[in-house]
Amino acid sequence: MTTNNVDYDAIVIGAGFGGIYQLHTLRDDLGMNVRVFEKGPGIGGTWWWNRYPGAMSDTESPYYRYSWDEEFLQDWSWDHKYIHQPDILRYIDAVVDRWDLRKDIQLNTEITSLIYNEQNDTWTVGSKNGETWTARYVVTALGLLAAVNIPDIPGKDAFQGRIVHTAEWPDDLDLHGKRVGVIGTGSTGTQFIVAASKQVEHLTVFQRNPQYSVPAGNGPVTPEEVAEYKTRWPEIWNQVRNSNVAFGFEESAIATTDVTPEQREQIFEDAWNRGNGFYFMFGTFNDLAVSAEANEYAADFIRRKIAQIVEDPEKRRLLTPTLPYAKRPLCNNNYFDVYNQDNVELVSVLENPIVEITPTGVKTADGAEHELDVLVFATGFDAVDGNYRRMDIVGRGGETIDEHWSDAPTSYLGVATAGFPNLFMILGPNGPFTNLVPTIEVQVEFITELIQKAEKDQVVIEATQAAEDEWTETCRTIADFTLFPKTDSWIFGANIPGKKHTVLFYLAGLAAYRGVLAELEASNYKGFSLKPALVSV
Repeated sequence: MTTNNVDYDAIVIGAGFGGIYQLHTLRDDLGMNVRVFEKGPGIGGTWWWNRYPGAMSDTESPYYRYSWDEEFLQDWSWDHKYIHQPDILRYIDAVVDRWDLRKDIQLNTEITSLIYNEQNDTWTVGSKNGETWTARYVVTALGLLAAVNIPDIPGKDAFQGRIVHTAEWPDDLDLHGKRVGVIGTGSTGTQFIVAASKQVEHLTVFQRNPQYSVPAGNGPVTPEEVAEYKTRWPEIWNQVRNSNVAFGFEESAIATTDVTPEQREQIFEDAWNRGNGFYFMFGTFNDLAVSAEANEYAADFIRRKIAQIVEDPEKRRLLTPTLPYAKRPLCNNNYFDVYNQDNVELVSVLENPIVEITPTGVKTADGAEHELDVLVFATGFDAVDGNYRRMDIVGRGGETIDEHWSDAPTSYLGVATAGFPNLFMILGPNGPFTNLVPTIEVQVEFITELIQKAEKDQVVIEATQAAEDEWTETCRTIADFTLFPKTDSWIFGANIPGKKHTVLFYLAGLAAYRGVLAELEASNYKGFSLKPALVSV
């Protein structure tokens, strides 16, 4: 056995919530030499890039933060029910400074390759500018929603105005008084539409599918309310970690058929008035995501709300969904009210497709040209695996990640994949579909335990193909038990033309996922191959 000389013990890619916490656990808890590489000019991951008007988390403020720093939970406060993007960045920066993490984060460094060396069990990490580094471990904290999706529409290059993606929002773009078009009405699109409608001269919304959106219930909170939360942190985080979606509310234990129609209506009405999309789907009844009959009760309620709010009959028709209520649940304050404004136009691209982008706007199939100064793509991301496929990742035997994922992106537990030893993923394929920050904490702590074991026992850790296949089948079976596969959604890759629709998430919830990890820890990490390292460390 030879001595392994590497630049770093571990390299972490990405400086969002996941990368920051992973740096802390490996450097401060395990005493390792760690470097974080971040392609952007600032810390914050998705919250650095997504600066569009209206950007905010739709997780309520008390639950969109780290739980691991108990003192900082008492020190840091919030003033609204939800955290807006600038405040999230401010929070992340404060965490980084509090723990002196900035010195180990290298910005403006886009990682383009990860190459495994079987001769000494190390990874060579390469950047866009040609630099390389070596490490025994690599942790990818690339984010679920980071690989920008820009549709291939003819004429983009001819447009004389500005074309922007919501995840690449320029600092110098002011929408006031402009004619703006937006393509996309998902979570980002609906947030942008609400905010932009108050600024622009005219807003044209190009909608593919109408959305089920409920109120967010956003608004200011009092210092007394914040103080009350701070007295209950242990209780709060215990509930979050042992719930399904980890959004800070008790998921409902009753079915839609357990109550009378009048009671059911009142429960929906109370949830509508309370706000929050995940609460409406999971806090009202326990069967909206699995029973077609129950789902239709909720869908019908939201449709009736749309009918009450939207004044114009044609806009009302276009905005009314007919598919099941089975996508990522949305919430926005006054989303449907926006369409009552004289300056907001709605175009259904299902009924009237976009033909081309012209020098002065967007032309649709009916021959109309919608004149614009700014065209905004709120078209989301090549989610989950998109950023991996944009890198050259080569594992054991020269197999690339694209080859390994030729059929679909897969993993074991969302944290490791067979053939790629000592490479770990935060929010990799088929991880939990939940409030992300608590899930990130769970995965980071599990990855840290794996690395600690590898260091202690001088082993190389790799997921077995059998375990990966079994986990993939588990995720598929759970997904098929729900209604989510019944609709086209980014959570199955349906927003990317030509991408195979496949299961990308573990839909059984955070509590169940934590239970799986606990069983693995008790079984000496069943499903992982623990082979003696070829070099001493």
